[in-house]
Amino acid sequence: MIQVLVTRNPQSDIIDFEVSGHAESGPYGHDLVCAAVSAVTFGAVNAVMELCSCEPIIEQGGEGGYLRVELPDSLSNTSFQKASVLLEGMIIALKTIERDYGEYITISES
Repeated sequence: MIQVLVTRNPQSDIIDFEVSGHAESGPYGHDLVCAAVSAVTFGAVNAVMELCSCEPIIEQGGEGGYLRVELPDSLSNTSFQKASVLLEGMIIALKTIERDYGEYITISES
C-alpha cells in the first residue's frame, strides 16, 4: 500500500509530504495506481520548482517507493503561497485516487 503523510504548519499550509510504499495493484511496470501517484507527486514538485523558483529539500528511495519533499524556510511569502496552492492541488488529486483505489493508497495529515 502507498502511504502519503502530509505535514501542515499551524496555519494549515502544507510544509512537507512523504510518500512511501508500493500500491501493488498490478504487475511491475503496469501498476496504474503507482503510476498515477508518481505522476501527480512528481508533477507537483516540478511545478513548485519551476513556478516558485525554488529547490525543495527532496529525499528519494534508491529503488522507488519513497519520496519526501519539504519546502525550504527561505521561500519568500509570495513563493510560499504559490507552492501551497500547488501542493493543495496535489493533495486533491491524490484524494481522488484514494477515493477510487482506497485499498492501494491512504492519505493522512499531521
